[in-house]
Amino acid sequence: MTDADLVHLRRCVDLAREALEAGDEPFGSVLVGADGVALAEDRNRVNTGADATLHPEFALARWAAETLPDADRPGATVYTSGEHCPMCSAAHAWVGLGRIVYASSSAQLTGWLTEFGVGPGPVAPLPVEQVAPGVAVAGPAPGLDDEVRELHRRLHRAT
Repeated sequence: MTDADLVHLRRCVDLAREALEAGDEPFGSVLVGADGVALAEDRNRVNTGADATLHPEFALARWAAETLPDADRPGATVYTSGEHCPMCSAAHAWVGLGRIVYASSSAQLTGWLTEFGVGPGPVAPLPVEQVAPGVAVAGPAPGLDDEVRELHRRLHRAT
């Protein structure tokens, strides 16, 4: 993981914090072009309505499909506070985006939720590599993963 990766991941954690402060689950993501410039960003919005698919990773995949030329997608990286869920991993792969870099893993989140007494979600927490084996991944990011854990702890008010 590079210093540039950590800068983008820091923004993702800030977006996750914004999501939590807005009453949503703490997830944030940034789409970065091959030149290192952030192209788009989003945060979780599943609690703003009845659409549980409003994950930032899914929104960025849709944005890329509508905006980025096919040739530019493999060079783009999605940075995210938490490893993609299977829905977002599939969208990422179908759109043809490049690498995924995450601050915390699905395995970490699963452990934290168990620790906080939260039951499993409706979808198995599969790692990106199992859903989209052709996508390169990096993470978790030591230190930032602790910040993400604290955001989830605040969401579920565990001590």
